[in-house]
Amino acid sequence: MTLRVGIIGAGPSGMAQLRAFESARQKGAAIPEILCFEKQDDWGGQWNSSWRTGLDAHGEPVHTSMYRHLWSNGPKECLEFSDYSFDEHFGRAISSFPSREVLFDYIKGRVEKSDVRKYVRFNTVARHTSYNEDTQEFTLTVENLKTNITETHVFDKLVVSTGHFSVPSVPEFKGIKTFPGEVMHAHDFRGAERFDGRKLLMIGSSYSAEDIGMQAHKMGAESITFSYRTAPMGYEWPANTVERPLVTHFQGRTAYFSDGTQDDFDVVVLCTGYQHKYPFLPSGLSLKSPNVLYPGNLYKGVVWQQNTNLFYLGAQDQYYTFNMFDAQAWFARDVMTGVIDLPSLAEREADISLWLERLAALSNHDAEADFQSDYLRELIDATDYPSFDLDAVSQLFKDWMHHKETDILGYRDMVHRSVVTGTMAAKHHTRWLYAMDDSMERYLNGPSQEVDAEVFAEASGAVAAR
Repeated sequence: MTLRVGIIGAGPSGMAQLRAFESARQKGAAIPEILCFEKQDDWGGQWNSSWRTGLDAHGEPVHTSMYRHLWSNGPKECLEFSDYSFDEHFGRAISSFPSREVLFDYIKGRVEKSDVRKYVRFNTVARHTSYNEDTQEFTLTVENLKTNITETHVFDKLVVSTGHFSVPSVPEFKGIKTFPGEVMHAHDFRGAERFDGRKLLMIGSSYSAEDIGMQAHKMGAESITFSYRTAPMGYEWPANTVERPLVTHFQGRTAYFSDGTQDDFDVVVLCTGYQHKYPFLPSGLSLKSPNVLYPGNLYKGVVWQQNTNLFYLGAQDQYYTFNMFDAQAWFARDVMTGVIDLPSLAEREADISLWLERLAALSNHDAEADFQSDYLRELIDATDYPSFDLDAVSQLFKDWMHHKETDILGYRDMVHRSVVTGTMAAKHHTRWLYAMDDSMERYLNGPSQEVDAEVFAEASGAVAAR
């Protein structure tokens, strides 16, 4: 009987799983029957951005958390596919920090070279999953969002590749219901133009807060205040930006902080993270974890400990992204097809414990980058995924973090060298701070009004003010 594999989600992780099977097929291996279900009308997951917030046209929760003027906040050289370089896709060197549309085009480029789209059912959402211990089969109920017709499919293996940055974690703050201005979660942020001349309070101290805050600065916000729970980010912020400890309560437009300070604001943006949420899975199969570099209960960060027919891709916090999803997908493929034999439950538990002990001992971001590099190395060494210099990528992460510490508004203007091709990135035609058109056309074809805006800003002394 042919192995049947179900994949839930056709974002970068699901696309990686499709590509892993295609790679095996191209090398002459027999591959399983594959069906992938994607609730959006195209693949790409988060990168398939939408203007919508809340609910989509079918009444489903909007998946993407991306927004206008989003540029990569890490070097593209750290996420490059080892079997499909940026040079191959674009035919020339591009800058190290592309905009969203450019990266979306890149990840689509690899899967569009092969015939894997035929495996995907678009506009189809997973509703319910059950597992029969006797037959060792999953029964998955899905709904076609255009026809509202539900149907069931039976699989031997199930891959969960829906991501975990789309269901907001929204805390409660005393008095926030009295705040008369706009309150939103970062998931619903779609552009900072609306913040021109306004005073923003960003609750959170991670990537969303940092990036949305600096987007708002770029678009003319009067002031940005970051409120942190445990520690400040500590960057060299522009003059209109400060960090404060956690908000204790609100009274109208006034926010009160735990250091005794207070201030009035026009907008509150909750950059408070996301939940692992899998409503289509029963509790016994659903991952429950904070956003960490190594979630518990997943062997090699991929295989569900109590049911080794279930796989999760991209379930961890991420330094690496696209290439890590690849390594996980190749590993999952080889476990599913029997190329990799899994050790016993006890041996898997011991392996997970070793990784969790190391995770608990991590002291800084550099150590975290090395930790995830070692994790990828272990996956890649176990499969035929094309290897690349992980130590060099880890150093790129460290260089990038240092650049952020020294120039939070300028680190995207730096260039890095590809570990896949050796190509040095091209310096972008416009500094990030003045790049007001994030389209792929403008990104690839060069400046026009943007350079004029930069020249004018420098001549008028605006650069110094920022």
